Amino acid sequence: MVRKRLWFLVLILFSVTVSAQQSKPIQFREELFDFGNIAEGDGPAVHEFVYTNVTGRPVKILSVQASCGCTTPDWSKDPVSPGKTGFIQASFNPAGRPGYFNKTLTVTTDADASQIVLQIKGQVTTAAAKPAVTEFQAANGNWKLKTASFNMGKVYLKDEFVIREFTFVNGGSKPITYLDKFTSPKYIRIDVQPKTVGPGLQGKIKLSYNGKLRNQYGFQSDNVEIQTDDELNPVKSFSVYATLEDYFLPPTGEELAKAPQLRFADSTIDFGRVKQNTVSTKELPFTNTGKKDINIRSVQGNCTCISATAVKAVVKPGESSSIKISFDPQDRKGTQTKAVTVYSNDPQNPVQRVTFTAYVEY
Repeated sequence: MVRKRLWFLVLILFSVTVSAQQSKPIQFREELFDFGNIAEGDGPAVHEFVYTNVTGRPVKILSVQASCGCTTPDWSKDPVSPGKTGFIQASFNPAGRPGYFNKTLTVTTDADASQIVLQIKGQVTTAAAKPAVTEFQAANGNWKLKTASFNMGKVYLKDEFVIREFTFVNGGSKPITYLDKFTSPKYIRIDVQPKTVGPGLQGKIKLSYNGKLRNQYGFQSDNVEIQTDDELNPVKSFSVYATLEDYFLPPTGEELAKAPQLRFADSTIDFGRVKQNTVSTKELPFTNTGKKDINIRSVQGNCTCISATAVKAVVKPGESSSIKISFDPQDRKGTQTKAVTVYSNDPQNPVQRVTFTAYVEY
C-alpha cells in the first residue's frame, strides 16, 4: 500500500513538471549551455539557444536581459509563427574575467507574463592560444592589429569602467615602447601591456570606458591617440566605438506588474514617395500600457538625414503620445530603409527600434 502511494506521488510530480514545461510558449532545445574552458585572450564566446513556438499563434521576444555587462544578447526580432524556430544568442566576453562564470539571460515574450531564464557557464583560463599572425592585417605604424578601430560593444550607463582588451603584434624589426601617454576624453582610459614589445611579439591595448561619464545614448564614436617610440608612426590614432544604454536588473513578477511599458502601434512606417531635398514628417503613436510613467530618454536616427523626437517625454499610465520623425532625403535616390531607436525606462524593453521606408523620386 505504501509503495502504491509513493508511485502515485511520483506520477503527480511528473505530471506537474511536464505541465509546467508545456505551459511555456516557446520551448528551447536547452536552457543551460556549458562553454567549458575558454581562453581569456580569444575574444567573445558565442552560443545560440534555438527555440520553437509551441503555441497556436505567432510569438515575439519582447526583451532579453543579461545579468552582466560581460554578456551581450541578440535574438530573433520578428514574431515566430507556430511550429517555427527562432534564436537567442549569448555572447560572453572573457577579457579581464579569469575563473568560473555563471551568467543568466531573462527572456520575456508577448505570449506569457512568466519569464524564461537561460544560463551560460564555463571557466575562463588565462593561457590564451596565440593567434595566427595573418589575423593582424590592420597596420598602424609597426603595430599590426586585427582591426583599425576599437569597438567596445554594448556599454551600460552606470558609474563603472568597462574594460576591453585588443591584441597587437610588433611587425617591425626593433622593440616598441609605450610612453605612458595618451590623449582621450575623460571617460576613456588607456594602458598598454607590456610597455615594451619586442619584434614579432604581442602586446595588449587595454581600453576602459565609463558610460556614466559619457552620458549619451546609442552609438557613439570617439578618437584616441597613443604615444610610442615607434619610428614609423609614434603617435597612433584610433577610433573608439560603443553603444550605450541603460541596464535594468531582471524585474520580479510584482515589479513587472507595476512597471512602465512602452508599446508602439506599429514597428514600421511607410513614408511613401518623397521628393529630393524635401523634408517629410510622420508620427508613430505609442501608449504606456504599464502602471508607472514612461520616460522617453532619447530618440536617435541611424542617419544624419533623420530628425526624431518624442512629442511628450513623460507619458502617464494609460496615456498615448508619439515619436515625430522627419526625413530629409537630401541627394538620396530610390528606395530608402532607415531606423529610429527609442530609449526609455521600460525595464522589459528599454531599447526599441522602428523602421521606415521611403521612395525618393528623382
